[in-house]
Amino acid sequence: MTMIKRLATFVLTAMALAACGSNYEFAYLYEDLPFEMEQVQRPQIPVREVDIRDFGGVGDGVTLNSDAFAKAIETLSGAGGGRVVVPTGVWLTGPITLKDNIDLHIRPDAVLLFSTDRDLYPIVETVFEGLDTKRCISPINAVGAKNIAITGGGTIDGNGDSWRQVKKSKIAPSQWKKLLKSGGFTNEKGDLWYPDSSSFRGAVVSDAFNVPQGMETEDEWNSVKTYLRPVMISFKDCENVLLEDCLFQNSPCWNIHPLMCRNVIINNITVRNPWYSQNGDGLDVDSCENVLVINSSFDVGDDAICIKSGKNEDGRRRARPCRNLIVDNCIVFHGHGGFVVGSEMSGGVQNIRVSDCRFLGTDVGLRFKSCRGRGGVVEDIYIEDIVMMNIPTEPLLFDLHYGGKSAVEAAAEGASPFDVEYVPADETTPQFKDIFIRDIVCSGAARAMYFNGIPEKNIENIVVENCEIVSEKGADLRYSDGVVLRNVRISQSEGAGYSVANCRNVTMEDCSDASGEETPDVFRYNSQNLTIK
Repeated sequence: MTMIKRLATFVLTAMALAACGSNYEFAYLYEDLPFEMEQVQRPQIPVREVDIRDFGGVGDGVTLNSDAFAKAIETLSGAGGGRVVVPTGVWLTGPITLKDNIDLHIRPDAVLLFSTDRDLYPIVETVFEGLDTKRCISPINAVGAKNIAITGGGTIDGNGDSWRQVKKSKIAPSQWKKLLKSGGFTNEKGDLWYPDSSSFRGAVVSDAFNVPQGMETEDEWNSVKTYLRPVMISFKDCENVLLEDCLFQNSPCWNIHPLMCRNVIINNITVRNPWYSQNGDGLDVDSCENVLVINSSFDVGDDAICIKSGKNEDGRRRARPCRNLIVDNCIVFHGHGGFVVGSEMSGGVQNIRVSDCRFLGTDVGLRFKSCRGRGGVVEDIYIEDIVMMNIPTEPLLFDLHYGGKSAVEAAAEGASPFDVEYVPADETTPQFKDIFIRDIVCSGAARAMYFNGIPEKNIENIVVENCEIVSEKGADLRYSDGVVLRNVRISQSEGAGYSVANCRNVTMEDCSDASGEETPDVFRYNSQNLTIK
């Protein structure tokens, strides 16, 4: 090929790529993006469809349709892929495994209801709470699949109430009485209900993070089967994933868990769990790369939009950071946190932008949590245009002392001392750094913000600007270095507007508090280089 022909080919190729880019439906999300990220494209699925009824499916809510789904997917897979259409009805089924090039298309008047029969859910090797372990297979699952989707506007219901334990403190007395009458077991204190003996037995042998210990034989695992509640949607090592328009609700454990996936679009979905649901997370994006989470709503029993990358040694060995994510135009009603990073972040988290979100009544708004032993670095996080109201704890929380409790439960234990014992830093020391937060409004919180760091590796280089918070107490910064608060206005009802303890190099510029003074009321303890402008 001559040089002129090569040049012409290059120019034509560039023009074609530019034309494609100009028509990219999510181009607006990449405007002024402060890090490089590939454009995430929809999965390429052949224009071919089958109806589940053609494979013996019956949508009466009674007939088990496991075989019908398996046959439909197998048939489409053999033909190169396509769409499995689930029409109007209630479709009872066991687990569904997606394969390459399959779109599970649930029509708006269709409900996909998962059976409570434990025998349909074999125990498989998986990852949960950041650790390599075993759980029951997920109702919808895929491993190593490419070009998969769940679409159509219908409802996916995990029948989670039959799996979950329930805390007495989280439900009304009448609900508690109803639970006790239904059977099951309670703990010795009588304040925690389990649906059956295997659930209770699993709790006895598990650690604080819900992973059974000392299980070696198949019989031992089966003896705690109900405790091994599956996440409802589990995609592992998948590429080109789309979840769009559907309602995901009532999961046995976490609702949606993409793990080590690449190129994921989550658009216009609704995620619901009862507020009392144990581990009732909405979305847990775990060691994934190139992810869009947009135009979606969450109302759940635990963290709503959560970013993870493995826990402790398992996570560090995996060494798969969660990176290149965009979260935009999402609303969270109830949840332990609106947008959350951790506590499983041992593989690292980087390059995330969160924008134009509303958190209305979440326990915490923006929640970063980890603890000694995790390791990993959370960095290059950009958050803007967040509106919050009725936050029982803090709209902004960095906590390197996380112990498994919700922020509300931790706050109920009372204030902790300013001084923390120094522990030499090593690979197990977690770090939060280079996080930029701006244009925040919060009406109603217990405390304006809480930076709860550690002496061996301070929370570092956090910039908060253009922030307006109405709260009971002011901002509380501990073991932090290089924090910049710029144009932060706190209207606290008690105490000082700002407390700075064991911090270094903190800059406050154009900040104010309820005192109304030109210089805000700042409590200082053992801190160096505090600058107020």
